[in-house]
Amino acid sequence: MSNSIQLTLIGRSYCHLCDDLRAALVAAAQADGVVIELSEIDVDERPELEEEYGMLVPVLLRGGLPDGVEICHYHFDPSAWRRAIAA
Repeated sequence: MSNSIQLTLIGRSYCHLCDDLRAALVAAAQADGVVIELSEIDVDERPELEEEYGMLVPVLLRGGLPDGVEICHYHFDPSAWRRAIAA
């Protein structure tokens, strides 16, 4: 499989779950031969996102804001990742 996917990671700068999700994402993308275009948003720097995403971080979206589709939150979900790259 050789393609690319635009993703957005909504997280926090001091969040170990965010670091873990990012690392798992990069490993999965490499294993699957997928080039990721990753934008990262710090929810603490965007108060308008706090209500929707603040308690869910990290949140991985396919696409970007405002219409990105959630792939997973808290932890990397390999099954959701596979569905996202197949779509």
